[in-house]
Amino acid sequence: MQYWLFKSEPNTWSWDDQVARGDAGEEWDGVRNYQARNNMRQMKIGDRGFFYHSMKEKSIVGVVEVCAEAHPDSTTDDPRWECVDIRALGPVKTPVTLEMCKHEPGLEQMVLVNNSRLSVQPVSPEEWKIVCRMAGWSDD
Repeated sequence: MQYWLFKSEPNTWSWDDQVARGDAGEEWDGVRNYQARNNMRQMKIGDRGFFYHSMKEKSIVGVVEVCAEAHPDSTTDDPRWECVDIRALGPVKTPVTLEMCKHEPGLEQMVLVNNSRLSVQPVSPEEWKIVCRMAGWSDD
């Protein structure tokens, strides 16, 4: 299993919007960055991800699961752009802010800390464990 972080502006697509899609999930569409797209191309069904509210909140608010592998993005006719579908697994008990990540030992190399603009980014297994502990999330 691989781990990821999906960033969204809450006024565009919020955690509540994601939860409302239920088990069917939703396309993570509209990504127009090659690095983010390439990250989605690596995803497999069952991979886990953090759902991150950008803008003012700047915090991890939930955990999602990839429920469909990379496929053409339905919001464009341009074949270069692909997306995955994700579904909400649950909210975290304690939102984990960008500031918290910046000061947490073991997260110094986390992409979120060093390239917070990338909308879809990998999370190492070690980083996943640390953030889950901070968030009160159990993968059991």
